[in-house]
Amino acid sequence: MTLSLICALDENRAIGFQGKLLFYLPADLKHFKELTTGHTVLMGRKTFESLPKGALPNRRNVVVTRQEDYAAPNIEVFHSFEEALKACETDEKVFVIGGESLYAIALPLATELQLTHIHAAAPEADTWFPAFEAADWKKTAETSFEPDEKNKQRFSFCTYERQPQRM
Repeated sequence: MTLSLICALDENRAIGFQGKLLFYLPADLKHFKELTTGHTVLMGRKTFESLPKGALPNRRNVVVTRQEDYAAPNIEVFHSFEEALKACETDEKVFVIGGESLYAIALPLATELQLTHIHAAAPEADTWFPAFEAADWKKTAETSFEPDEKNKQRFSFCTYERQPQRM
């Protein structure tokens, strides 16, 4: 299984404010859909509840929550990240899509990062992507975009693969 963290973050690693994305970038939403369709998306309850239409179509939706009786249509619920990951171990690719605490738990286990770097600072933020050591990762792809009529900020899609540990 490939464990991939997928996230859009500003230049300060900010990812959200009051349960919402910091920037509206239709190109990033399309990129997210293209990468995750046909795979498993693993998320925290607050991230799931922030989705405008509930479970994401054409994906296995896995939600981690401490709420014992939590349920919603078209999702699988687990009460720890470890329990959820074990249930997904036969999946080809699992994308962790948020929130902040799940990213922090998953980062040490991740083999891939799919990051959209937004080349701007959000005016307000209350959630962040965890800091990571650049030396642990190799950037294997990068595509940059200038602002246009639909996407008001400069941004780059970057793929990182974890480097083998050196002795």
